[in-house]
Amino acid sequence: MKISFTHIILFLIVLFVASCSPSRYLPDGDTLYTGANAKITDKQVSNKQRKNIASDLEAMTRPKPNKKILGIRLKLWLYSIGGRSSKERSLGGWFRRKFGEPPVLASDVNTDYNIKVLQSTLQNRGFFQAMVDGDTVTKARKTAANYTVQTGPLYHINEIHFSHDSSVLTKTILEDSAKTLLKKKNTFDLLIIKTERERIDANLKEKGFYYFNPDFLIIEADSTIGNHLVNLYIKTKPETPEQARIPYRINDIYIFTNFRINSAAIDTLKKNATFYKGYYLVDPKKQYKPKLFEKTILFKPGEVYNRTDHNIAINRFVNLGLFKFVKNRFEPARTDSPKLNTYYYLTPFPKKSIRAEVNASTKSNNLTGSSVSLGWRNRNTFKAGELLSIDLTGGLEYQYSSTFKGYNTYRAGIETNLVFPRFVIPFVNLNTKGGFVPKTNILLGYDLLTKNKLYTLNSFRMTYGYNWQEDVKREHQLNPIAITYVQPINVTQEYDSSARDNPALQKAIEKQFILGSTYNYNYNQLLNNRVMSGYYFNGNIDLSGNIAGLVSGADAKAGKPKYIANAQFSQYIRLEGEFRYYLKVSSSSVLASRIITGVGFPYGNSTSLPFIKQFFSGGNNSIRAFRSRSVGPGTYKSNDTLNFLPDQSGDIKLELNTELRAKLFSIVHGAIFIDAGNTWLYNEDPGKPGGKFSNQFLKELAVGTGVGLRFDVTFLVLRLDVAFPLRKPYLPDGQRWVINQVNFGDPDWRKENIIYNIAIGYPF
Repeated sequence: MKISFTHIILFLIVLFVASCSPSRYLPDGDTLYTGANAKITDKQVSNKQRKNIASDLEAMTRPKPNKKILGIRLKLWLYSIGGRSSKERSLGGWFRRKFGEPPVLASDVNTDYNIKVLQSTLQNRGFFQAMVDGDTVTKARKTAANYTVQTGPLYHINEIHFSHDSSVLTKTILEDSAKTLLKKKNTFDLLIIKTERERIDANLKEKGFYYFNPDFLIIEADSTIGNHLVNLYIKTKPETPEQARIPYRINDIYIFTNFRINSAAIDTLKKNATFYKGYYLVDPKKQYKPKLFEKTILFKPGEVYNRTDHNIAINRFVNLGLFKFVKNRFEPARTDSPKLNTYYYLTPFPKKSIRAEVNASTKSNNLTGSSVSLGWRNRNTFKAGELLSIDLTGGLEYQYSSTFKGYNTYRAGIETNLVFPRFVIPFVNLNTKGGFVPKTNILLGYDLLTKNKLYTLNSFRMTYGYNWQEDVKREHQLNPIAITYVQPINVTQEYDSSARDNPALQKAIEKQFILGSTYNYNYNQLLNNRVMSGYYFNGNIDLSGNIAGLVSGADAKAGKPKYIANAQFSQYIRLEGEFRYYLKVSSSSVLASRIITGVGFPYGNSTSLPFIKQFFSGGNNSIRAFRSRSVGPGTYKSNDTLNFLPDQSGDIKLELNTELRAKLFSIVHGAIFIDAGNTWLYNEDPGKPGGKFSNQFLKELAVGTGVGLRFDVTFLVLRLDVAFPLRKPYLPDGQRWVINQVNFGDPDWRKENIIYNIAIGYPF
């Protein structure tokens, strides 16, 4: 028999696993605990119900057995590699702690305790007559716990009764009783009963009952009525204190702007407070204008207390970005009627701060470089919560290729941003209702890009706009004014000569003047990319030159372009949408999918989108089997070998991505993915044959696949992806699928097709 390299690897794996058997390190007289099995014996329970109940009960038992990955207790094997005799401070001890998991022993199992837990769980779910028995079975130094379960009949709700009396508390509870979570004919479930108590408490908090809590409610169950039915009686406990039975109104509101956590009480400073539109501001150093807090606190003196305004005010104080700690307190006021004095204690951030960042990068086109950024922040600039920031950036990329040596890139820029924590709109007074403070942003920026031996670009940016959130999931950004001006200078003869024969090169250095507006809407059900299910949507509308084009009568197609500041202004409508769906497959894996669509309609004074507004495809956050921004447009592929070829771009984009993410062990996660997409031109371009969008666009999609590793340390995710193409759109029709050419053993194929991606964060 011929022994191959694969046979040798398999033999070594088997030898390795055998040598690391965890049973070698079990204490004498003990065994490895492999988990619990629950068997439902009742015939009246359906097969589906049996599986669900058994699965839930098995998850309730303790301890949990060692985790399995693809049927293998990988972390237990890794623990065994460290060796039981290794000292904690040794290399083996470190490896064991970092990557391993100690064996769960049968001696840790208490079947009597688990029986009580399972029986109690079933009774809480309506199986009042449930009986559980259990024992352990040992074989080959492995022990499993087996539990036999007789559920008995399941009890259902017959009637729900709310107490009736003349008290304000009882009447308030009855007003909202139609929204009860307890429904007739539903199964009895203690969890729903607890949730109902919380619902009643939340409703009372919205109506002034500040001192009420769910423990003052009791829901009694009467299961003696027969036919496996139960009546529920919802009452307040007799020992409920008087202050919890009455609603409260807001009395005085105090804000202390310079609170220190370790300082003594400062309530004595109230006599120095300034009264402004319903609240008292205690600000001895006069650091803040009173109007700053006008729309932060939604309470008004005399209003009934409610939990919603209470929470919104706290969120808004935090969202101002001025205070690192926010503390809130209520206390009964000494008045004839039940009222609350409200106190807010604010600990400010330092007014001014400086931060610096240094980055390093390397690219597939032999460019290696670094960048430095320096930022200055001034909080509360004009004493009304404004944030002024100035950021300086500089960097370079060095071309170390012997063929194109000296084509280095230098970047420098400055950006000034002024943020107001409110809408700044002349003659209009607007506010939002949620816990997020609306913001007005004014941005001015300048960038200088120099490509040595080629050209230099000046870029000016200015935006004026608004940002606001409805809630934690929905965010809006509107920029009524968005101006960009790009001007090339110092274009070398070498580049100019090449650009005459290549319109794509000319596009990269053309003057650009964008005068328009943008609107962006974001909806996100997920706060991060951890294992969960949910949706994400981001939509963008970008308009430019519409009024200027209408006034000037510009028509670039007819040879009548118009200019502003000696630059042909852009006129277009650009729409882009991104939709993602995350499907939780298991407790440690998720299927993430994304679709991006974008289309730009150049018209009037433009025949195509300006270069900085065009769409790109390919790269470590796009189609990972193709180099960055190298896909499209359409079936076009440039034959230019010059290293300073600009990015390939288009006016229309379609991209689809999906990947299965799973946790392997510790901080290591894996992924299998497939990407597809392309860009196209809106109008025909003789310099890019095959680039125009047509009804054959599905036949022009690039497709790639690959695998990856992610090292997730919570605050940072380092991503390594390896991908290769399955479909190349620039090949002749009928030859674009290249699956049959995949050959990992061929070094020439690997050199031409395998793409390595290193990135920070998830691709989507």
